[in-house]
Formats: sequence, C-alpha cells, structure tokens
Amino acid sequence: MIDTHSHIFVEEFDADRQDVVGRAVAAGVKGFVMPCIDMRSFDRLVECYNTYKDCTYPMIGIHPTEIGPDWKNDILAIKELLKNPPVPFAGVGEVGLDLYWDTSAKNVQIEVLHAQVRLALEYNLPLSIHCRMAYDELAGVLDEYAGDSNLRGVFHCFSGNADRLERMLGFNGFMIGVGGTLTYKKSIVPELLPAIPSDRILLETDCPYLAPVPYRGRRNEPAYMVESARYAANILGMELAEFDRITTENAVRLFSLDQGLSNTF
Repeated sequence: MIDTHSHIFVEEFDADRQDVVGRAVAAGVKGFVMPCIDMRSFDRLVECYNTYKDCTYPMIGIHPTEIGPDWKNDILAIKELLKNPPVPFAGVGEVGLDLYWDTSAKNVQIEVLHAQVRLALEYNLPLSIHCRMAYDELAGVLDEYAGDSNLRGVFHCFSGNADRLERMLGFNGFMIGVGGTLTYKKSIVPELLPAIPSDRILLETDCPYLAPVPYRGRRNEPAYMVESARYAANILGMELAEFDRITTENAVRLFSLDQGLSNTF
C-alpha cells in the first residue's frame, strides 16, 4: 500500500517517527507521499525525506488555511524550488479551498489556488487538493484549466455528495482519495465508493489526523491505513490484496513513483 497523503514529517511524530515507519512497513505500507503545509514546514519535510529517501515522496505547496499575508513571496519561493528542486517533488500540494471555518478569505484562497495550479501545469506535476465546503468554487477554478492535458491530481479526503463526486470525476486527470473517514458511522463516502472507477481511487491517511475505526480519536499513523483498505475492499466485494494492488498502481501512475519500493528500512 502507498499512503498518498501522509504528514509523517510533522512534530507529532518527532518522538517515535522511526517506530511509526517500522509499523507501517510491517502493516504493508511501503510508500508515503508527503504534502507540504506551508513554507514554514518545508525544511522539516526535507529533513524527513533525507532520512527516508527510499520510501518518501515530498510535495510543495500552501494549504488553504495556512495562507499568510506574504503569500505572493511564498509562491515565488515555491516557483524557485520547482525550478531548482532540492528534492524530487512528486507533486504540488497540499493546495485547495477550505470555507468550513471562515469564508472571509475565500477570494485570497481562490487566487492562491490559481497560482499553484499554474505552477503544477508549468512543471507538469499532479496536484493534491484539499477541499472543504467549497466544491463549487473549486470546480470553477479547475474549469479554467480543463483543456490542459497536464491537469491531474487527487481530491484528497473526498467529503462531497454524489453530485459533487460526479462533478469532480468530470476532471479526467483526477483521482479520489479515501481514508479513515470512510469508516465513520455518519460518513457518506461508503455509499459513494462503488461510483469511483477502480483506476481513479487512492488510499491515504492524512496522518496525524482522521484515524480510522477502531483507532478514531488517537493520533493517526500510516499503519492504520490497512483498516481503511479492508473496509473499502469489503464494500467493493474484493479481496484486500486486490484493492491494495489497484490503489498502489494508481498511486505509482499518478505520482510517477519508483515502482521498486523498498521493503526494508
């Protein structure tokens, strides 16, 4: 399995990161795509990559709730990093729109998203998109680039309804990320799962957040992703190994990962 949205570089894992990686490997998780949060967290992400080069895949981007007043300079800094990458970037992310807590910054979030989509297209990288209570606005942004063959990525931790899913699947280069929320009692995602084409679904944790049942309420970690995978496979009526194979192939294809992922660290 590949965790396509893993923040194992954040401080919540500083005390036991090596053990977390070891437990993940033992559970069958062999790769970790690491979306950046903001420029303040970038050095920490690079440090994690340098420690686990054989299994981590860094991204660069600004999360919509972490946009600061100096965001234009941050975008310029990201562009320079993409032009002269200090690490091999797997994509641009975590980017997107989040209007759940506050709508006052909507226009700025949209402007920053446009800037980051353009960077992804310029450097031919996939996007990892966060969207919360803003699917219509997100679709409006992506519509402007729909004719570009480089437009691709993942709608991470999808939380929309059937209509939103259909709208997002209309962007042919994008996949749907599912994780711990799939196992929650009030989640709508289980009933939407069969509508996601098998070649467009990805597994993720969003660790340290959104731990699946039976770990809900604890710090999430990549080893727990097997619970989400087992839950999804059961809904789809397939063996866990088959679901693992499908989602791993999808992740390798989207993020251009090394197919010979290491088994030992």
